[in-house]
Amino acid sequence: MRAVGIILAGGNSHKMRELTQRRAIAAMPVAGSYRAIDFALSNMSNSHIQKVAVLTQYNARSLNEHLNSSKWWDFGRKQGGLYVFTPTITADNGYWYRGTADAIYQNLDFLRRCHEPYVIITSGDAVYKMDYNKILEYHIEKKADVTVVCKRLDDGEDASRFGILKLDDTMRIEDFQEKPMLATSNVISAGIYVIRRRLLIDLIEHCAEEERHDFVTDILIRYKNLKRMYGYEIKDYWSNISTVAAYYRTNMDFLDPKVRNYFFKEHPEIYSKVSDLPPAKYNPGAVVKNSLVASGSIVNGTVENSILFKKTFVGNNCVIKNSIILNDVYLGDNTYIENCIVESRDTIRAKTRHVGENGVKVIVEKNERYAL
Repeated sequence: MRAVGIILAGGNSHKMRELTQRRAIAAMPVAGSYRAIDFALSNMSNSHIQKVAVLTQYNARSLNEHLNSSKWWDFGRKQGGLYVFTPTITADNGYWYRGTADAIYQNLDFLRRCHEPYVIITSGDAVYKMDYNKILEYHIEKKADVTVVCKRLDDGEDASRFGILKLDDTMRIEDFQEKPMLATSNVISAGIYVIRRRLLIDLIEHCAEEERHDFVTDILIRYKNLKRMYGYEIKDYWSNISTVAAYYRTNMDFLDPKVRNYFFKEHPEIYSKVSDLPPAKYNPGAVVKNSLVASGSIVNGTVENSILFKKTFVGNNCVIKNSIILNDVYLGDNTYIENCIVESRDTIRAKTRHVGENGVKVIVEKNERYAL
């Protein structure tokens, strides 16, 4: 592959509320057994990109633990590999990452040492499958300076939390607005970019000289009329999980057999770090309908239209509907959970009732099982 990969996984979103108080967005559990960053890493591996840098910062402990070995995504060990870069205090720099462009700037030596002519830049908070080779071929065919992968939203979907693109008939970008108050187009940026490596180094260095730190605002939008920028439309499944509602909806999409088969049964595969856990156990009296139950879980009650992540315990006479139960949760007997997301390692006491009546409710209980 003629490209090196960069995954921007250092940001935080207050729209995730309590869910990102313990972890980075890229480390959010998805579809029972995966993390959000697994999709970007798997796409890199399946596209034969052997050298990938992950830039982490906010709440990075669990994310760094997840990335402790490149073997799970089969990156080249003698050529390339998986590199995890965190902010480092040096004689020349005493800052944390001040933005996405600054994150790349602080690790610019990585790009200078590479020999691949192109760079694939993507975020770690989107769920999708993509062959980056096709985008690279498109980028070269268009003789583009920058190619931005875009997605056309359905009517009625909120586009204002994304970058908004306006394209001409040749797919050249005419206008680029970052999270406008009023969206004038339903074409959004998917946060995936292709750019020549030497051009990226020049633009990042120029940004740093002017004390500019954001890749989208200070490079893409600033140079949209000076550089040849094209859009590449993705028509398959793509979803961003940067809000509680979007995270809930994305996980619930996996209860659709079409989505589930697309990710789990169709080539290429999605890879993740594997935990040595026993298969899920359903005790007498358990009722499970249209749900995903991950390994290590024990179910005694009723589960409908829900996703149970690893090592979940469901007590007797529990009822769980339209909910997401994250890793290592203990649900006491006679508990009722509906339209909720239960945080990892929580203990829900017996005879407790939680219902998300005005949207999705995030449940964070004081953890009595683990002494601090």
